[in-house]
Amino acid sequence: MKPSTFKKGLHPEDYKYFSRNQAIETLPLPDDVYLPLQQHIGAPCVPLVKKGDRVKTGQIIANSEAYVSAPVHASVTGIVRDIEKYYHPLGMRETMIHIQRDGEDEWEYLEKIRDWKWTPKEQLLKTVRDAGIVGLGGATFPTHVKLNPPDDKPIDSFILNGVECEPYLTADDRLMIEQADKILLGMAIMMHILDVQKGYIGIENNKPEAIARMQKRIVELGYPFKLVPLKVKYPQGAEKMLIYSVLKRRVPAGRLPMDVGVVVNNVATALAVAEAVTEAKPLIQRVITVTGDGVNQPKNLMARVGTPFTELFKACGNVKDNVHRIFMGGPMMGMTQYHLESPVIKGSSGIVAVSGDLVEELVTFPCIHCGACVKACPMNLLPLRISRFGQRGMVEQLDEYGVTNCIECGSCAFACPANIPLVQWIKVGKLRLREYNAKRAKEKA
Repeated sequence: MKPSTFKKGLHPEDYKYFSRNQAIETLPLPDDVYLPLQQHIGAPCVPLVKKGDRVKTGQIIANSEAYVSAPVHASVTGIVRDIEKYYHPLGMRETMIHIQRDGEDEWEYLEKIRDWKWTPKEQLLKTVRDAGIVGLGGATFPTHVKLNPPDDKPIDSFILNGVECEPYLTADDRLMIEQADKILLGMAIMMHILDVQKGYIGIENNKPEAIARMQKRIVELGYPFKLVPLKVKYPQGAEKMLIYSVLKRRVPAGRLPMDVGVVVNNVATALAVAEAVTEAKPLIQRVITVTGDGVNQPKNLMARVGTPFTELFKACGNVKDNVHRIFMGGPMMGMTQYHLESPVIKGSSGIVAVSGDLVEELVTFPCIHCGACVKACPMNLLPLRISRFGQRGMVEQLDEYGVTNCIECGSCAFACPANIPLVQWIKVGKLRLREYNAKRAKEKA
């Protein structure tokens, strides 16, 4: 059977071999954690603790009354040493709660659920929110919001995203191999909340062991899920691409998956949901791939949220002397890291260290209008034109040409033979458009 896929896109070289065969190791408890107040899309949290307070593992230490938000939990047991600005993986200094560990875990669990199959939807959604669960594929959209679409958006299909299309990352791959039962349970719980009967699991063909393991457990556990092998192509894991690959439904520009009756969630998110509902555990840790030719011993690590990146590299034999660049999330959509004291956040799926042998300083040339960026764009946009509008601050044209539909996958910049930083200028354009719209709204108020 021919593997399913979407139109356009590209195939960057695969560097998953660094870590794909490394079983998940649990990182020792860090002495210090730094927990940002906002690790999700939506309203930021406010601290519920103060300097000098002693907190327990799993205790909610920051929260918000806003619906689109997710609480932050202490990931170790210890003393709150500070609530100050520290370096954040996204490149700025942000307010974080610094906890110094003073011993082993003393847990504060969520409210126990006896039998999720007979628990009201509202209570399950509350548990998911109280657990602080967000999309762990990188988007970090609060999961309880995703699982509660408006009444006028009926959902008939659920897709579990096991694609992991970034070239270096293997955290989801290892999770599917080692934690298939919990992932499938989390999927069943989410489908139960949504009252959906049709469930699909999309996995790229470069993960044969994960495909075999998940399919075996689907059959043995009696789940009515369909596993869909997918062609290896970037960005196959983007929601709109995945929905087309699995169901051949197109999500219109400016619309969401729920507009075509679909909800998509990542495999790591499913695991977190299973642990919250059946074990009363909040989201205080995640698997993160530490990899690249600049790492002495690439690994997949189960690490507590808030752990400084330096601790992850220490567990991997530290970085090599010839490291040229470090990314959080991978080279296609990740962020370059300049401060390795930055902490693991909920959206940290990987940290990649590469040498000058794999990353070279590129010289930018004038555009030759070859159309490579248009051919590569999975959203059917005009990347060069939009990037120029962004560079020049032409906000009305940015809106007209659909800059907000860009998923920032980086395919255009990767495909450009002139090495023009297209996606960077598109990001600038989005920022300028948001500032322009906010200014107009303020003037009208």
